[in-house]
Amino acid sequence: MSDKEEIKKEEKSTPPGRRRYSTSSEKEVKNIKKVIKDIFHYFKKYIPLLATAILFAATSTILSLIGPDKLSQITDLIVDGMNSSIDMDSIKKIAIILASIYIWSRILSIAQWFIIAIVSTRMSKSLRNDIIKKVDKLPIKFFDKTTTWDILSRITNDAFMMTNSLNHSLTTLVISLITLVWSLILMILTNLIMTVTAVGSVAIGVIAIFIIMSKSQKYFDRQQKYLWEVNGHTEEAFSWHTIIKAYNAEEEIKEKFIDLNENLRKSTFMAEFLSWITMPIIWFMNNLWFVVVAIVWAILAFKWTITFWVIVAFLVYIRYFTQPLTQIASLAQRLQLALAAWERVFSFLREKEMENEKAKEENNKFTKWDIEFSHVKFWYEENKIIIKDLNLKVKAWEKIAIVWPTWAWKTTIVNLLMRFHEIHSWEIYIDWINTKDMTRNYIHTLFCMVLQDSWVFEGTVKENIIYNRENITESEIEDACKAVWLHHFILTLPKGYDTILDEKISLSMWQKQQLTIARAMVSKSPMLILDEATSSIDTRTEKYIQNAMDQLMKNRTSFIIAHRLSTIKNADLILVLKDWDIIESWNHEQLMKLNWFYTELYNSQFSEE
Repeated sequence: MSDKEEIKKEEKSTPPGRRRYSTSSEKEVKNIKKVIKDIFHYFKKYIPLLATAILFAATSTILSLIGPDKLSQITDLIVDGMNSSIDMDSIKKIAIILASIYIWSRILSIAQWFIIAIVSTRMSKSLRNDIIKKVDKLPIKFFDKTTTWDILSRITNDAFMMTNSLNHSLTTLVISLITLVWSLILMILTNLIMTVTAVGSVAIGVIAIFIIMSKSQKYFDRQQKYLWEVNGHTEEAFSWHTIIKAYNAEEEIKEKFIDLNENLRKSTFMAEFLSWITMPIIWFMNNLWFVVVAIVWAILAFKWTITFWVIVAFLVYIRYFTQPLTQIASLAQRLQLALAAWERVFSFLREKEMENEKAKEENNKFTKWDIEFSHVKFWYEENKIIIKDLNLKVKAWEKIAIVWPTWAWKTTIVNLLMRFHEIHSWEIYIDWINTKDMTRNYIHTLFCMVLQDSWVFEGTVKENIIYNRENITESEIEDACKAVWLHHFILTLPKGYDTILDEKISLSMWQKQQLTIARAMVSKSPMLILDEATSSIDTRTEKYIQNAMDQLMKNRTSFIIAHRLSTIKNADLILVLKDWDIIESWNHEQLMKLNWFYTELYNSQFSEE
């Protein structure tokens, strides 16, 4: 199958919204250059430490390469002294120098590995911190198009691969290159003819290795991509195994996993095979070098006078010359995996961030909490306008309900109000102050939210209720829990309000929802958003906590998104959405008198109840 056919097949099998990787050779070369540039720019603060490690590695390598020359001197002294007397004093001096060389070589080698360990761990920590900081700076629309598993994979798998490759590959690569160059120089100084013969015999093999490495990079990129897809699918399957079993979807999930796993197998096989094939080439070259050098030495020894130490030193230098090539070939797979990981992480770090708001001052001069949407226009995709021209005025402490029959942009209004998304035309005002002139963080402090999906983290009950709020008293926490009929249940827990909520403490869906409502009740925020807040609570329980909900909305400008129309009868204004527009807006009594769309929705739900 050709690359073009394989790309088309891959695009068809890749779920929408997931990142695809081009296999174009030209694009890969540009990506590699860009990644190397990003690596240098990102980690430039570590250059002094890395330079020190490289200097230690270079010095250690050079010292170890001087050893064969000293060994050849000892050999010459022994050979020359065989006919008369051996100069033991000179041999001892050279032996002491040789021992000192190897000791310092080991010390510097240990020092450079210690520095690299420090740098790699610091880089890993810094990289993970920057990824988390980047998450906070990215707009919501990025997460609408990116899966959670993709981001997690970059933080864990890719970040680990990057730093691990640095720890194991950088100094090895540097040492290999220095050894290669230095041993080549010593080989030339020892015997030029034998050096040309040895180097010429491996030129074709080296060229073949570089060609193979350039072709295998695309398979390492695919391997990383399919790896996070398999991990994400597996995590999803385990998280929702009950739903999967309930709907007998095991076969469908299994088939999808088999398909993803097969893609991973193919890419991994090609990456591993093309990387492994370099080793037989290196082994062949190693044997070829010794054969060719042995033949040339025999010819030179037959025609000219060549000392014994020359062949001894040259064979040692050849070993030093072949060793780095073998190491570089074995590093090829690790380096290519690292490049694929670097590209994925840096592509994430290059994503466009939200506007920097350091220059803005947090405006806290509000006297009341009127809200106005003025000719608001918004779209997720430019050719698909969601909100065409929204005009809405909300007075302080009013309760605004948003109703929809099926799907509409009910939540979008709230997202724009909270500046999770930026509007594309005109403005939203709070107390006649444009929300664009406020920082996002400050806007978020003005609202408390109760969402359809209740969120409880691992921590005590008290910590879950307070959650990032200050100056909350014990009595306020208990009053909120009593208001939502949760206080008695909390007292039955092993440590009451100090009980840690984890996998051992099982909360029902409606208990979690009650907890999130209590969290909103203790908040001092002047505005409230209820997004299907009672959707997880049964009708009987909902009636009990309705008074608590009314108390929660007291002295707050409230936006209520609800499907159960019985819960919004006391709203000051009800907005009925249909087909991307507001078709009705009034209070419950007036809308019922109109006897139109809202009346039909309400009666249909009432008859069901």
